[in-house]
Amino acid sequence: MSCAPGLEPILHAELRALRVGNLEQQVGGARFTGSLADARRANLELRTGVRVFWRLARFGARDADELYAGVRAIDWSRHLRAGATLRVDAQSKESALEHTLFVEQRAKDAVVDALREVHGTRPDVSKDDPDAPIHVHLYQDRCTISLDTSGESLHLRGWRKFQGRAPLAENLAAALVLASGWDKRAPLVDPFCGSGTLLVEAALLARDHAPGLFREKFAFQRWPNHDAAAWQRERDAAHARVKPASKVQLRGFDADDAIVRGARENVASAGVGELVTIEKGRAENFAPRPGWNAWLVTNPPYGERVGDARELRDLYARFGRLVRERCAGYHVAIFSGNPELARNLALEPKSRVALKNGGLDCELLRFEP
Repeated sequence: MSCAPGLEPILHAELRALRVGNLEQQVGGARFTGSLADARRANLELRTGVRVFWRLARFGARDADELYAGVRAIDWSRHLRAGATLRVDAQSKESALEHTLFVEQRAKDAVVDALREVHGTRPDVSKDDPDAPIHVHLYQDRCTISLDTSGESLHLRGWRKFQGRAPLAENLAAALVLASGWDKRAPLVDPFCGSGTLLVEAALLARDHAPGLFREKFAFQRWPNHDAAAWQRERDAAHARVKPASKVQLRGFDADDAIVRGARENVASAGVGELVTIEKGRAENFAPRPGWNAWLVTNPPYGERVGDARELRDLYARFGRLVRERCAGYHVAIFSGNPELARNLALEPKSRVALKNGGLDCELLRFEP
């Protein structure tokens, strides 16, 4: 089970809530033991994961022949029907087989040869939408072969209609809401809401809406051992669990008319319009309600892709002043990828959570002004 760097503890907590077996937090994700039904459930329920891998085999692979033999020994007919398509992706670290393109080609040859022997036909390769995405991981000459049960990354929920400028990935937005400590009952405000991703993910969390319910397909649905009836029952149970719109208030602001319209389109697509209100307004001018004791969770621009850091110093200073003077009793969580700009808030963080946004080092800074 993989996730973005920094999200491992949050993913681990999500998996613990699913009560999977032998759960272990790892760098870049977590590992657990279970059945294909557990993998289906993880794909359906997890908010912060990227992909769910199903390990098929581990073996030594000091050279190309050992790699080929280990892959060929797997009973691929259990996982790929005749005529199915495949794709092989490889990673290698501290191993003799360091050329990943060669590793992918050699592993692909082994799978193709094994299936041709069983089915009498050669499977095709599909780079964009394979029936069986196969993952090869080499570390210190030990090879792990896994199937990607997810297919597309789990951050691609399916509700997003409008991208906007530099939108947060859905799984990162969900992680920020979870890491903020929001109790799912108090009001939540995003003064820099952009395309509305944080607010939509917060609304889905409040309603206990499984993020995978938006998805029409996962890779495991095309495998010979897929139990379509069981999968439908799991989806039906998740649908039945969704809570009706509550009194929780989620509010977002953006200064751009086009962005406000796009954010509202996303809110409507996700079916959370009764919980989320998007208004036009500048972040440093929004009017916090006295005694509201809300959560303020936001991702202001920090000079990467949107805006320029020098132009943003005054914005951060004004926003920090507003938080200090008018947000007493609020819980504040600000996601920043620019330490210099963050210092312009003139707020002392109660805690810091190191995260990544793409390849950029970021922090979730939590304050209690």
